[in-house]
Amino acid sequence: MSECGGRGGGSSSSDDAEDEGGGGGGPAGSGSLSPAPAGAFSAGRLRRGLRGASLMARRRPELLCGAVALGCALLLALKFTCSRAKDVIIPAKPPVSFFSSGSPVLDLFQGQLDYAEHVRRDSEVVLLFFYAPWCGQSIAARAEIEQAASRLSDQVLFVAINCWWNQGKCRKQKHFFYFPVIHLYHRSFGPIEYKGPMSAVYIEKFVRRVMKPLLYIPSQSELLDFLSNYEPGVLGYFQFSGSPQPPGYLTFFTSALHSLKKDYLGTVRFGVITNKHLAKLVSLVHSGSVYLHRHFNTSLVFPREVMNYTAENICKWALENREMLLQWLRPHGGKSLLLNNELKKGPALLLFIPFNPLAESHPLIDEITEVALEYNNCHGDQVVARLLQHLQHVDAPVFESLALEAPAQLPDPPLITTSPCCNTVVLPQGHSISRTHNVCELCVNQTAGGVRPSSLSAPQCSFFEMAAALDSFYLKEQTFYHVTSDGIECSNFLSSYSPFRYYTACCRTIHRGVTGFISFRQEGFETPAIAFSSLEKKCEVDSPSSVPHIEENQFVFSELDTDRAAFTGLSCRTNKTLNIYLLDSNLFWLYAERLGAPSLAHVREFATIVDVKEESHYILDPKQALRKFTLESFIQNFSILYSPLKRHLIGSDSAQFPSRHLITEVTTDTFWEVVLQKQDVLLLYYAQWCGFCPSLNHVFIQLARLLPADTFTVARIDVTQNDLPWEFMVDRLPTVLFFPCNRKDLSVKYPEDLPITLPNLLKFILHHSNPASAPQSLASPATKACLQSEASLQQGHISHLEREIQKLREEISTLHRAQVQVEAQLASARQDEHRLLRQKRTLEQQHSLLRLHSEQLQALYEQKTGELEEVARKLQELADASENLLTENAWLKVLVATMERKLEEKDRAEMLASPKEAYSEHPEPAGTSRLPGNTALPSNVSATLASERNNENRTD
Repeated sequence: MSECGGRGGGSSSSDDAEDEGGGGGGPAGSGSLSPAPAGAFSAGRLRRGLRGASLMARRRPELLCGAVALGCALLLALKFTCSRAKDVIIPAKPPVSFFSSGSPVLDLFQGQLDYAEHVRRDSEVVLLFFYAPWCGQSIAARAEIEQAASRLSDQVLFVAINCWWNQGKCRKQKHFFYFPVIHLYHRSFGPIEYKGPMSAVYIEKFVRRVMKPLLYIPSQSELLDFLSNYEPGVLGYFQFSGSPQPPGYLTFFTSALHSLKKDYLGTVRFGVITNKHLAKLVSLVHSGSVYLHRHFNTSLVFPREVMNYTAENICKWALENREMLLQWLRPHGGKSLLLNNELKKGPALLLFIPFNPLAESHPLIDEITEVALEYNNCHGDQVVARLLQHLQHVDAPVFESLALEAPAQLPDPPLITTSPCCNTVVLPQGHSISRTHNVCELCVNQTAGGVRPSSLSAPQCSFFEMAAALDSFYLKEQTFYHVTSDGIECSNFLSSYSPFRYYTACCRTIHRGVTGFISFRQEGFETPAIAFSSLEKKCEVDSPSSVPHIEENQFVFSELDTDRAAFTGLSCRTNKTLNIYLLDSNLFWLYAERLGAPSLAHVREFATIVDVKEESHYILDPKQALRKFTLESFIQNFSILYSPLKRHLIGSDSAQFPSRHLITEVTTDTFWEVVLQKQDVLLLYYAQWCGFCPSLNHVFIQLARLLPADTFTVARIDVTQNDLPWEFMVDRLPTVLFFPCNRKDLSVKYPEDLPITLPNLLKFILHHSNPASAPQSLASPATKACLQSEASLQQGHISHLEREIQKLREEISTLHRAQVQVEAQLASARQDEHRLLRQKRTLEQQHSLLRLHSEQLQALYEQKTGELEEVARKLQELADASENLLTENAWLKVLVATMERKLEEKDRAEMLASPKEAYSEHPEPAGTSRLPGNTALPSNVSATLASERNNENRTD
């Protein structure tokens, strides 16, 4: 019935199947258990059925007519039933227009794929938008498609096709695994599938690249624009003077379309040069030559003598040999390994910038391109220097050639003004200089005569030299006692490694608004640096000092310039080479927020360095604008041996945890306040996936109830949601750390081999919370009032613990009594167990005896059965012998009876014939029988006859 309803009526195949399966003439009608399946009748059975039907028609035609009438009635009933079933199913509603009537998009909502192919042939550029009306992404992309079509409708035909309606040709011929799908056709070339963001600007940008895949390069300035772009560039030289379409131009044009088809991001730009003088600058002499520009590796010319000059080969050659200076990342939002595969390549600099694909210029991307060119210019290439000058809009002489074979012909670019190789040193609390000065600028290779850093004669400085300068600076800090003024004071000191080298340190004071903070909030400096102080009142330590971001030293020392020579080619002088990636912050700002960017940023610009191998990442201060000099300082400070960058810590929101709980929930933001500033703290490290961690909750809750809350804190932290500095991380879960009051640097780890129980935790805390147990060399001298206060607190703590211990002892005694009762019950249970064991053994013995007896009875039964079978066999033999004897007895009876009759007749005859002989002198003995001829029977025969008569009588 469902098959008929689904097909819209009973088909011939279904009717035949029903007739065959439900007929009474087959095996099912003859009383079989299961009917024969449809189609199971063979050709022989069919022939026999037809033969039987013909015989029945000849013999009894009225039966055949009745069968035909019955079959017609059955067919009518089936058709009526199927039509009723068809009425139950509601047919699908006809599709309606997906786009509005005034939309510039041609909507083929009935899936007219043939009409779409017809209009595609008549248009130069066509965009086909395949959608499903129920698809949420198709509905979201509808407005974007309309917006792009409203701008390009005079040049591009936009066609939308409903590829979901089951009666449309699109559904029958196309099999898409997702919606929506965008295909572009450029005349006869296509389809070019677009897989980028479903945004109007991105779609329009891609359509425009398909419309104009080649850029015309008419001048040297535009050539420099083309070559200095961060995207790889392919140039083709063609002379249009001789013919309207030079040989090979169409092939080059098609290769650009192939590149867009293979790489929808369009990372390879194709350009055309028609001026032969301009073509010589990129080593193109012959018409039809193709040039691939690469910034740092040798640029290439398409080898026409090795590879065939086809569009596919040109595209393949360009994609295989391209050089990626910057790479765009566009995660699609689903499960993907895109970010994972890129981050595994090494440290990555992720730059989130607001990007408009339709903008004519991108100043921020140009600055990032400058940074990438300088960072990777390891050999001081003059061509790269000329491109950098063009990006910086610096007037320079026009270069004559970018020839691959003769780079020496290029004019030398002007030398970059060298700056001192300096580094900013933030002095922690406790240093002698920090009494009046807290920030110093340390410079390498300075002469002893000057008091201010001057230009360096050497263009670069080594990381090892800076490390040696830092060591010498801290060793020679006693020489700076004379620095007392509030301004910048510079002093020279000798290197501790070489007596022929001097360093210069210029120190100044940064005023602090709050004690313990070095605050540069006006400039955006907020990096914390942790330092512990000695024993103070109320068990508190100083707050973390705020260290300015090292990349912001130009704001602190505005008169000093950044060492540009130290940054050029930095990627080749460090083991932490960065890969630079770009992300559109308009689309992927959520990723930036997860990496530390503020969610309410006015300008969505953000930079971060992610190092998967080191399991850390660093962020550029979000309050500073993303510019070239900040990026250079950020990269340079990441690359040095002793990086001053602070690892960014990501933690959960502390607002979601209530403050009034027995166990304090610690996050990354509250770790300093809860653990490192307050009284004694017992911290539990746990994770949601740790199965053993929840079993410890009752222990820590009881501990928190026992200990006074004003002097002791029981806390825990979820290490999977909150990052901590490396010195506070653990390598196993659960882990318990104890931070004693005033001695946070003497934190103790709970022994791993000791069970985590309430008595063990109390002993552990009492042992390590006593100040006397700390080394005297590490403890600072305390005041008498603080010691008395501490002693009174400890005495109250001890008395409180003694009361709790007394309660615990009473509970232990109660538990001992309960233990005795349980042991008595266990003894009774053991006795019952022994009794049951004995009964079990007795039953097992009886069972074995019964089994033996059963085996004996079985053997006896088999023996008696054999004997009975033998007796039965003998009785059968006796029965057979009796039957034979009966047969022989019958014959003997007949023979005896015959012989007696004959003897009697003979006797009578003899008696009549010679009566006198009966009274002869010698009479015969009585009972003697005679045979014919007067022959007397032997005595044994007579005896036998007599016995036979007796047997006969008994048998009868």
